[in-house]
Amino acid sequence: QVQLVESGGGLVQPGGSLRLSCAASGFMFSRYDMSWYRQAPGKERELVAGITSTGGTNYADSVKGRFTISRDNVQKMVLLQMNSLKPEDTAVYYCYASRIRSWGQGTQVTVSS
Repeated sequence: QVQLVESGGGLVQPGGSLRLSCAASGFMFSRYDMSWYRQAPGKERELVAGITSTGGTNYADSVKGRFTISRDNVQKMVLLQMNSLKPEDTAVYYCYASRIRSWGQGTQVTVSS
């Protein structure tokens, strides 16, 4: 019963902020590397940020300095704080669990004035 459920997406103006959440269940969450991906219409799905089971993080160059990934192993959640949002950040954002290869359903982020 592995499940990943994203939330927090919405419409925001350029320069604004959003916080995405991914609630995990059905597996030993703390032992897995977790990631956020995004996919815009007509484009390939791309890695946005990742966080390892030991807390190490990595980011796509396009979001470095603006996005922060974190995890809460007690609540079994992965968070993505997105600041200084740009129109090119518009996409469906997906939560992903490594090795178990599980995806969430996605949450829409739209950055537009």
